[in-house]
Amino acid sequence: MRNTTTIALILIVVLTLGALYIVLPLDHPDWLNRAVSGGSETPRSLKEFRLGLDLRGGTQVLLEADLAEGQPLDEGAMAAAKTIVENRVNGLGVAEAVVQAQGDRRLIVELPGIDNPDQAVETLRSTGQLEFVDPGGIPLASNIVINTTNRPTAASDLQAEISAGNVEPVDIPYPDQIFQTVMTGDILRAAIAAPDQYGRWEISFELTQAGSDQFFAYTRDHIGEQLAIVLDGRVLSAPVINAAIQGSGVITGDFTKADAESLAVQMRYGALPVPLAVIDIRTIGASLGQDSVQSGLQAGLLGILAVFAFMLLMYRLPGLLADAALAIYVLMNLAVYKLIPVVLTLPGIAGFLLSVGMAVDANILIFERMKEELRTGRSIRLAVETGFSRAWLAIRDGNLSTLISSAVLYWFGNTFGASIVKGFAVTLTIGVLLSMFTAVVMTRTFMRTFLATGGRKLLESKTLMNY
Repeated sequence: MRNTTTIALILIVVLTLGALYIVLPLDHPDWLNRAVSGGSETPRSLKEFRLGLDLRGGTQVLLEADLAEGQPLDEGAMAAAKTIVENRVNGLGVAEAVVQAQGDRRLIVELPGIDNPDQAVETLRSTGQLEFVDPGGIPLASNIVINTTNRPTAASDLQAEISAGNVEPVDIPYPDQIFQTVMTGDILRAAIAAPDQYGRWEISFELTQAGSDQFFAYTRDHIGEQLAIVLDGRVLSAPVINAAIQGSGVITGDFTKADAESLAVQMRYGALPVPLAVIDIRTIGASLGQDSVQSGLQAGLLGILAVFAFMLLMYRLPGLLADAALAIYVLMNLAVYKLIPVVLTLPGIAGFLLSVGMAVDANILIFERMKEELRTGRSIRLAVETGFSRAWLAIRDGNLSTLISSAVLYWFGNTFGASIVKGFAVTLTIGVLLSMFTAVVMTRTFMRTFLATGGRKLLESKTLMNY
């Protein structure tokens, strides 16, 4: 048993030091940031906690599938749209964004701390259908709206889309002309917005192997002709092909930095399988978030200190050991919040504080059982082992019922878009799982270590044990 206790104590020390390193606001190495980001090209930093809208401020957008009356929604379309919207949000560099489904036809997007919410919303809802179009000898200019084989097939339908706000109300120079799409955005491998040598913003793109061959064959056979680059029916540019192009190319136009970056994101992550309309936009001020952070931190700190004091007064020396385990428990929770990562909200903080109380409850069950064993005349060593083993069943069943409730809350929040409920369920679940480890493993290890290092008489003292 002594060897097992030593190994457990070493493991606890390693976990504590590791959690402390993650929690401290340090500049962590790139390899660690990349490891917790799943190898992403833009790894997130572990320096700061991720804060939700109610703590940081930002914009919440409600999007809905925008289909004609009676038109069915394809199975899996909203799931695919959710993935593409998530990719676009990540491409915009919004680190704490949350995208979740609400029912069968809606998506809720939370964008904390963004500088240009209107531009971000347009990037998210735009269909993003990129097409390389053959003008067929008709001169095309940038910013005009045209009809292609992947757009409505009648001018009246296109005008209906303009009225619905899906494209801007501009003149349609060729209302009865249907232009042929020769390639789509599927041929793209990457798209990046960057300024050229004169400071004008452009979008450079790379093609897949199959797309490169297709692009080369087309441009080789149409030298001296226009090739229109069209996004959602709007001509971005219509350059003249001067030579066969293979591998990569550049889209130029009268782009601002925001426009170029937005278009690059849409091109990079593909077209939405279903058009999305903005149903509601809510803005939460940053000042409210700062006040909430301060209030939450103060309430949390006071609550934890009160719990520490209660355990020390009620159980004396074992309570002190439980407080040490509880301090490590808090540290491990914060480390997990950074690693997963968890987007902290006020309800999420409430879930964490509730889990602290449940962690203490597990220790209370254990210590009360130990006191009962001591009153029957058992030795302190046997009382410690029996107290932990017999209290475990009650701890397990109590925490299991809480986990089931948390699962129901998470399902409700995920299904109906109630991110507040979802955040509460996530932090409560993490806290309950960690509390079982700290109460049953850590506190027991500390008690065993104390007994093995000559603390038996102290624990047997009624003054220090309070039984």
